[in-house]
Amino acid sequence: MSVIFESKIKMNPLGDGWFIELTDTVDGRVLKCIDLEEFEKNVEELGNDYGGRIDEVKWSSDENVPQTFINEIRVGLEKFKQEDPS
Repeated sequence: MSVIFESKIKMNPLGDGWFIELTDTVDGRVLKCIDLEEFEKNVEELGNDYGGRIDEVKWSSDENVPQTFINEIRVGLEKFKQEDPS
């Protein structure tokens, strides 16, 4: 069984920020992550259900998400990787 999570960047309803919709494709759970700290925590918690083995995290974004938000998330995720290289 492949453990694949889908992460979709979406705009807040007011259009003043973003959130990440995290989907566990194995069992269909969907979590809303309002920042990268919550995203990292939720990926870890969902991954624990599979012994920490996650095969892939697929990324996408809604069409209305500005490139600046996508870049902000990309830079933030790189920072997490540098702080926790495991």
